[in-house]
Amino acid sequence: MACSCLSDDTWYALSQMRTTTSLTTTLQVEDPEKLGPNSSMADYPIEKVFPVYAVGVSEPDPNLIVSVANTASTVGDPIWDAVKLEAKLEAEKEPILSSFLYASILTHDCLDRALSFVLSNRLQNPTLLATQLMDIFCDVIMHDRCIQCSIRLDLQACKDRDPSCLSYCSALLYLKGYHSLQTHRVAHALWNQGRKVLALALQSRVSEVFGVDIHPAAKIGDGILLDHATGVVIGETAVIGNRVSLMQGVTLGGTGKETGDRHPQIGQGALIGASVTILGNIKVGEGAMVGAGSLVMKDVPPHSMVTGIPAKVIGYIDDQDPSLTMKHDASKEFFKKVAISCKEAKSNGIFSSAWGAQ
Repeated sequence: MACSCLSDDTWYALSQMRTTTSLTTTLQVEDPEKLGPNSSMADYPIEKVFPVYAVGVSEPDPNLIVSVANTASTVGDPIWDAVKLEAKLEAEKEPILSSFLYASILTHDCLDRALSFVLSNRLQNPTLLATQLMDIFCDVIMHDRCIQCSIRLDLQACKDRDPSCLSYCSALLYLKGYHSLQTHRVAHALWNQGRKVLALALQSRVSEVFGVDIHPAAKIGDGILLDHATGVVIGETAVIGNRVSLMQGVTLGGTGKETGDRHPQIGQGALIGASVTILGNIKVGEGAMVGAGSLVMKDVPPHSMVTGIPAKVIGYIDDQDPSLTMKHDASKEFFKKVAISCKEAKSNGIFSSAWGAQ
């Protein structure tokens, strides 16, 4: 689930696959020249290049991927372009924030350094200085292309899936779920380098500042949304696939003092509702949805909907990745369908045995 090493061509392709059409449609810019002469934001229909966040698009266009890779030397970073533009517009609208926006974003030459600055200032304390943290974050992020890719995919996830997220700029500056996740990515890299004490120090600061506790050894994929994030706990051997969305209060915990793999594995595209507790070395299948407040103690089938204490399967989901649609509630039509199915099963004498097997 952790990002593997990327070739140069793959990295350049991914670097241009970070935006969807929302990048151009949500930025209401009267003068297109404000985007700069080298901006490539409208050059490619990104939802066809990398349809992770474009609901309803099932396959990438390989011709566009090749085209993006071949022209990488002439294109920039569209998400960073958007962040800078939004910061400039916000500084004009709110002059009182101009110094803050300049220091946090506009003075930096790339998204990676801007993020390092933001995280350093959020996590500093009297004995762990912002300058020290800035050096740590920059050193790790600037030398790890996998993290560079992940921070952009995560930022896009915030913009696409959280309706309260006003802009890329606001996600970068203010969303503690995003900050917690990116700090974890740095801590995870440090953990793998053998710098475990420093990794644990970052985990501790994130827990104190943001109320989010993610063990540095946990493996987390790309395009992750920690929505609200307060109270999220992710254990040491937990594994989270790509394009997963987790709401506040989610616990991916163990069941005792056993060693080895003792935490949940969450399949890609899963949606985990608020205050869900998932305990033990169990698997939540790809594209599954776990309803808010559920207690999950055994494996969840792919593309199923489970809820309750203990959680039981109540149906299956048509959406390939519910994490992208963020539909937490089952519709009236869905429950009507479930009721009809249960009635038919009961009349056939198989309801009790089928339900008991869940």
